[in-house]
Amino acid sequence: MTPDTMRHRWLLLGACGWVLLILMFASKFISFSSRVPDDYGGKSESLSWTVPATKDVKSQVQEPERKRTKPNQGPEGPVEGGDWETVAQKRLELVSAVCRNSTLKNLTHTPISKFVLDRIFVCDKHKILFCQTPKVGNTQWKKVLIVLNGAFSTVEEIPEALVHDHERNGLPRLSSLSEREIAERLNTYFKFFIVRDPFERLISAFKDKFLQNPRFEPWYKHDIAPAIIRKYRKSRAEATGLRFEDFIRYLGDPGRRRLDQQFGDHIIHWVTYVELCAPCDVKYSVIGHHESLERDAPYILKAAGIDHLVSYPTIPPGITLYNRTKVEKYFSGIGKRDIRRLYARFQGDFSLFGYRKPDFLLN
Repeated sequence: MTPDTMRHRWLLLGACGWVLLILMFASKFISFSSRVPDDYGGKSESLSWTVPATKDVKSQVQEPERKRTKPNQGPEGPVEGGDWETVAQKRLELVSAVCRNSTLKNLTHTPISKFVLDRIFVCDKHKILFCQTPKVGNTQWKKVLIVLNGAFSTVEEIPEALVHDHERNGLPRLSSLSEREIAERLNTYFKFFIVRDPFERLISAFKDKFLQNPRFEPWYKHDIAPAIIRKYRKSRAEATGLRFEDFIRYLGDPGRRRLDQQFGDHIIHWVTYVELCAPCDVKYSVIGHHESLERDAPYILKAAGIDHLVSYPTIPPGITLYNRTKVEKYFSGIGKRDIRRLYARFQGDFSLFGYRKPDFLLN
């Protein structure tokens, strides 16, 4: 072998080594950049494992920076501008207008039942009612109310386990009061709740309860997931856990009522805002949006007259932004029929709170 041949081979080997190093670096960068923050205090979510669907999924390319959704100003979410008081009033006017729409009445009205009253927490000391909407920063608002009740001086001091221990957290529910006391509070107290894009909320609920389950609630995996699989998985030959497509098929089924009754109050993590808070039947003072929570939270505290007593917990950067890439990723393996049935159920939530119809999924 001539010296020139040896030199060429060493140069080729060296070039291959550099290419491998560059590819390794690029793969690490892409993996890091595809992670997006999820719920408060949770781990970052890698988009590569979030589609437990059976169909092949084409790789998704992240949207360019200029197309990323800004808080409450995305192509699928509400487009709002102006001062906060004007925005807050427009939200209430929209709810009022949609509630009067007779064609949507079955999707927007619900009786003020015990189920609704169980969702509403009471702070008598400051005359506040808060309706919980799970997977929309609900835990943080509970902390605010706990501080207002005087048990802790700041939200940072409150143990996470205490927040969801409804026997010990000192937050009474409206359902625990007499009919007269309930009516008095509904008519006179400051009332609010928070919403987010309905489909993104369902993704958060699925991930929190069936994939991660950080609160160690075994019934979601051992009782609820198998019941959904038995009824809605087309082929049960595979012994895998609940997939997102199973979950969506269940949610969009008009005949799911028997399962809902079997699951009890656990369904609060994925039922509609209408079913949770009865926005057409309770006259709320303020409706906050998760997509603009950095702005909404301090103004809600101010509107309730408690901004000098408590601060909303720090919001991690980017956690409230609508993430279309994530939504597309989850729904990419699901049939249009199932998505349309899901939208039909949640259409009231989309209409009441100004979230645009997700045509990119439906068509």
